Amino acid sequence: MPDLSAAAWAVLAIGAVVIGLSKAALPGAGALAVALFAAVLPAKQSTGTILLLLIVGDVFALWAYRRHADLRALVRLIPAVAAGLLLGVVFLRFASDDGVRRVIGIILLVVVAVTLWRRARHAPADAATDTKDAGSHRVAAAVYGTLGGFTTMVANAAGPVMSMYFLAARFEVKAFLGTAAWFFAIVNISKVPFSIALGLITPEGLAVVAVLIPVVVAAAFGGRAIATRIDQRLFERLVVILTIAGSLYLLLAP
Repeated sequence: MPDLSAAAWAVLAIGAVVIGLSKAALPGAGALAVALFAAVLPAKQSTGTILLLLIVGDVFALWAYRRHADLRALVRLIPAVAAGLLLGVVFLRFASDDGVRRVIGIILLVVVAVTLWRRARHAPADAATDTKDAGSHRVAAAVYGTLGGFTTMVANAAGPVMSMYFLAARFEVKAFLGTAAWFFAIVNISKVPFSIALGLITPEGLAVVAVLIPVVVAAAFGGRAIATRIDQRLFERLVVILTIAGSLYLLLAP
């Protein structure tokens, strides 16, 4: 068991609550969990530790929203995500902890800005036309998928990136959560061998995971109750706000 203060354990517990909520109700909040874990643990070690807790949340999300996924959207993302994962492996091999945090923070802020610009450019009346634009969807899948693969490998921070992609696609709440559940379950499990090879998953990290699993599960159950009642517009605003908050912390944290 790592030698952590009571305050450090409290921060990790809050991060575990955020993970549970992000899987069941508030996509994009995961960036805040990444920031909290990185504030207590070394950045690279925190990446491996949080990955295992995310997989716990993925199992719950699949059970809760498995019937609501858009499989066509997932298939479009596969090639780009695979390329992004490999880029992330190379980056982790050479990057410092500070470099990891700041690169992810910058990427996330750019993604938020581009997504909001695209949504502002297309009026609601044009949404159906935009949805039928296959070329635009392929480009978006390539860009967001590559960034998603890279950020998830480097810092488990693809939640905000992919939230922006699903937001741009105008998924309703349950379709959003179901598609995200399948996406992250597949991606996170595929990252485990790379994380072990890079030394990101450690015995100390496994001990932290064992303590925090019940917190993640309890928060996920609470999040599911929220998701069944949340308004679509409020949901989208929360995704954007939480993404920006987590990105700024990663970028500005000492």
